[in-house]
This record gives sequence, structure tokens and C-alpha cells, in this order.
Amino acid sequence: MTAGNKSLSSYTLFIFFLPPFPIPSYFRSVSARLLQQGKYKTSFTVSDFNTILSDIKKKHYKSVYFLMGDEPYFIDIISNHLEKDILDETEREFNLSILYGQDVNLQAIISEAKGFPMIGERKVVIVKEAQNVKGLIEKEDVDEEGGSEKKEKQKDKKHPLVAYLEHPQPSTILVFCCKYKTVDKRTSFAKALLKHAALFHSEKIRDYKIQEWITHYMKDKGFNVGPKALMMLAEYLGTDLSKIVNETDKLMISLKPGAEITPEIIQANIGISKEYNSFELNDAFGKRDVLKANRIINYFGANDKDHPMVVTMSSLYNYFQKLLIIHFLADKSKEAASRAIGVHPFIVTEYMNAARGYSVGKLKQIFAYLHEYDLKSKGVDSGSATHGELMKELTFKILH
Repeated sequence: MTAGNKSLSSYTLFIFFLPPFPIPSYFRSVSARLLQQGKYKTSFTVSDFNTILSDIKKKHYKSVYFLMGDEPYFIDIISNHLEKDILDETEREFNLSILYGQDVNLQAIISEAKGFPMIGERKVVIVKEAQNVKGLIEKEDVDEEGGSEKKEKQKDKKHPLVAYLEHPQPSTILVFCCKYKTVDKRTSFAKALLKHAALFHSEKIRDYKIQEWITHYMKDKGFNVGPKALMMLAEYLGTDLSKIVNETDKLMISLKPGAEITPEIIQANIGISKEYNSFELNDAFGKRDVLKANRIINYFGANDKDHPMVVTMSSLYNYFQKLLIIHFLADKSKEAASRAIGVHPFIVTEYMNAARGYSVGKLKQIFAYLHEYDLKSKGVDSGSATHGELMKELTFKILH
């Protein structure tokens, strides 16, 4: 069961084995880091996303760009700018080479990079799916303490690309798009990249940062999004930035700049029901509205493809986790609660009211239920029960 790329089981263990008191300070520090990082930053290594784009705009190019990490969206943005902004249309016909990792080896890439532009001053070589280039990401060449014999062997195993990094072709801009993999920072290759290239590490946006990311993205485009609509988008679209951008761009095409995105607009353009969605289900649990909760769960069960159990369980875990955090806040003001659980101040009162309806003991019991039904959803002691039937059982246990 995934929740921001982590299993529900691991989350449950976190709740049970960590004492309650560190939780508030942890989430306050998360909020502080989020404010410090800025709207588009994740945890970048050396080269920052905004800095790279700014340098490209100023025509301050690096000879080599090594773009790596689990979030493909930022890698694609940088790669697209390097592909389209450096060369004009005519130059791209002659001086742009697009290679694919599964089709080339390192020597072929280096050979292509050493070539001169046919016209103009620059040549651009982009290696897409670079994670598939054999030998590009070394695992053995770790620069760590050891005997002289070990160090000599490491020197002999110099990465094939290091020599090019040290003496690149001045007229070539070489770009590696290495998605879902990273280089070991202890290797000599990584150190050469740090010294001679633009090394960019794109990490996944954490689930608790997604709402703020969506807000800033839409504001940059000239649109506002209301708190309820924002939560609907975050719950439905998850942490896939490319999916978020595609779907929100569809919304904005039909709207005038400055308009506010509402649940009704989302329902009409994306297809998220304003009545049957995870946000409304959480609201029903928070108000202990048995009728509404069961109505939504029945709808989810009848439309399992659009509302898979794994997504619903993830949403429930995140919701009840927020209620538990509120219980252990030293400062129980709306402002402090909003920062701690990462929701808009406009709706934090709903969470605070919901927390009053669930004791700490009941919340721990709910996390145990979530763990139990996570296992059942995977076939452990579930018999022939469908996901819809399992969710009905879980709903009954939570509300009674």
C-alpha cells in the first residue's frame, strides 16, 4: 500500500514504535524547511533547478549536464530547455543529436560529443534514458578508506567518462537524462561530475508538500485555487508532477486569468466527483457521519477502478495521522495546527474538531485497523472478500 511511495505497514510501525512527543517538533521543522526551500525546490544536489534554468536563459552553459533522480518532471523541463533554447530551428537540424541509452554505449556517446558542429557555434547531444547506458553508473568505484593496494585498483578503474569531463569538447553541450537512478556520491565519477559538470538531483516531492507546490504552480500561471479544490486535486492526482501539470493545464485553458479553481470546475474538467472523493470521505469520518461515509464507500466499491483501495487507504492514513499530530501539539492555535499538519488555515478548524472526536487510544486502534486491512487487501486472511467489502468492514470498525 503506497502513501507517498512508502508502505502503509511501515507508516503504522512508525506510529507504534516512536513515542508521541517528538511528532509535533518534527512536523514544525518540516514546515520550516518547506518555507525555506521555495516553491520549486526539492532536495537538489549542487545545482538548483531555478539556477540552472536562469543560467540557460542567460546563455551561461555548462559543457556537461548530468540530470538524475526519481522525479522525471524536473529532468524533462531542464532537458527541454537545453534542447530548444540553445540552437535555433535551422541549427537543430544539423547540430542536435538525440541518443537513447539502450541503443548506445559510453564510447559512442563520447565520440558523438567530440564531434564539431556542422554549422554555427554549438552542438547539443542529449542522452535520454541514460540510466540504461551500460557502465554509466558505477557501483564499485567507491572512494573510501582502504589499503594502498585497494586504492591503486580504484585508480586503474577510472570511469570512461571522467577523461571527457576533464577535457570536454568546448563547442558541445552534453546532457545525460538519468531517470530513477543516481550516482553514488562517494565514487570518483560523482566527484568528477561535481567538479566539471552541472550535477542535478531531482527528488520526488513529498506528499505533504504537494498542495503548496500546486498552489504556487497555479499562481505562476495566474490562477487561484480554493482550499477544498486544492485538497481534491492533491488527493486525486497524488505526487506525479507530470500528471498534476497536465490536468491543471487542462483546467486553465478554459478559464480567464485570475479565476479561482473550484470543486465544480474540477468536476466538470477532470472528472473528480465533488461528492464522491477521498476529501469528502475523510470529512465524513471527521464528523462521524455514518450515512455519508457508507454512501461514499459503497460508491468506491462499485467503481473500484477509479477509486482503488490502495489510494483510499493511503488517504485515510494521512488523514488520521493529522488528527494524531493535533493531539500532541503544545500550541493548539489554528496557526500552529495549520503549519504542523500542512493544511490551509481556512480548513484547519475541521481537522481540529475531528481530532476532538477521536481519542489517542481510538486513533492507535484505527492505525491497527489500517494495517490489518492493508494486509487483507494483499490477500492475507481475507478469504474471498472483495476490496469493496473490506472497505465496508473497515469503515464500520473506524466509526464504532
